[in-house]
Amino acid sequence: MKKLYILSLAICLISVTGCKKFLDQPALGYYSDADLFSNEATAKTAVNAAYIPLTFTDASSNPVWVLGDVATDDVVIGGNAGEQADYTAIDLYNILPGNAAVQSLWARYYDGINRCNVITDGLTADNANISETARTQLLSQAKFLRAYYYFMLTNFYGNIPLRLKVSTLADAALAASPQAQVYTQIEKDLTEAAAGLPQKWDSNTDQGRATKGAALALLAKASLFQQKYAQAIQYSEQVEALGYALTDRFADNFNASAKTNSEVIFSVWHVRGSQPSQGNSLNYWFAPRSLNGAGTFFPTQSLVNNFEANDPRLDLTIERAGKPYYDSTFDPSWSSTGYLSKKHIQPVSEVPTTTKNDGNLNYEALRFADLLLIKAEALNESGQSAAALVPLNKVRERARKNYDGTPPADLLAAITVVNQSDLRDVIRRERRSELALEFQRFFDVIRYGQAYADAAMKPGSPNFNYTNNRFFPIPQTELNANGKL
Repeated sequence: MKKLYILSLAICLISVTGCKKFLDQPALGYYSDADLFSNEATAKTAVNAAYIPLTFTDASSNPVWVLGDVATDDVVIGGNAGEQADYTAIDLYNILPGNAAVQSLWARYYDGINRCNVITDGLTADNANISETARTQLLSQAKFLRAYYYFMLTNFYGNIPLRLKVSTLADAALAASPQAQVYTQIEKDLTEAAAGLPQKWDSNTDQGRATKGAALALLAKASLFQQKYAQAIQYSEQVEALGYALTDRFADNFNASAKTNSEVIFSVWHVRGSQPSQGNSLNYWFAPRSLNGAGTFFPTQSLVNNFEANDPRLDLTIERAGKPYYDSTFDPSWSSTGYLSKKHIQPVSEVPTTTKNDGNLNYEALRFADLLLIKAEALNESGQSAAALVPLNKVRERARKNYDGTPPADLLAAITVVNQSDLRDVIRRERRSELALEFQRFFDVIRYGQAYADAAMKPGSPNFNYTNNRFFPIPQTELNANGKL
């Protein structure tokens, strides 16, 4: 009999009020399929559990920030020598299959996939007490989440096992599927999810759930990554038609008081001060030690240099000398590079140093600016360079608006170049500035190809080898457990 242990009820989905109401329900233990899917309330709990691996309640067990940014030219690992040895190994490209970050992310996201498979296996038309509408929405969330986990895993690890049902002892050993096959499943799950998800959830207690826009945006991204440019454009336009818009304030995307701004497509939801913990601990890992943080995430000079002169996003993204660090005085000695991240950090006035690991800032996994840059890249790569200028310049114009005072006439001027190669370089630079420190840099560096990757990575990580390091190794724990890998 398949079982699911519900570790937490609504860890990334609900507001403080909703959280209290939800957690007033009786504690849950082991459920058989028959019990778990006997009514909508318990079925919803199973879906809530499938969101949990996305959260940063313990950022060391969700090290997407390590593989996504520390492994690139944007970030170096901080801390004392030997203190974060496995993270330092990622930074220096001395990466073995037993690396803790490599193993942790794999295990966490496959746990998410298993939770989704419990739902797709168990939530069938035989569940008479669950309405067809509820069943469709619950299954669609599970399919979106499974696609998201697989998208992340295949871009970090390449060819991976494709598990689409709850594993038993008989089928626990499973060979890796080619990445193209993984993408085919991702597209199938997202297409079905987009058809079954609402454009918007009505209840405040449903904040953080996947929507139609989230499924279509991830389809656009998956299409771009496969160089399916026509599909990327098509899905991008479908997302645009749903009414998303860039916020006037760039920093709203990293502000706990603006969690539901118009740019959010899919957020990983966090609430501080809850039991069990639902807070975001990235605040602890990224804050300096003098403010009771771990001081492990330091932006590089290379990233700073990527920003154009006077780009307002620089000081909204990166802390540097001579600038206020929220409500504290910044000391450049807090960082080995002289820089700190300002994304994923909350000031002491919001999160005291005594509870630094319990922030309520969401992680925006998909936002509209990313979608516009996906569209711009797809248009340019498909030979429509003039059309690509429209979404690209929307992103630049929003950045320009964030200048404090009257902006210089040439600040982030509209791009007019239509030579495909030149515009490609512009879009790549724009993407790096706009999405800096949002754990996406590794994917971009690798997919741009060896020449770009070598130029970006080798100055800071001479051990980097594109052929060997374009994917992280399959973890040793998985190699030991799965004899078909």
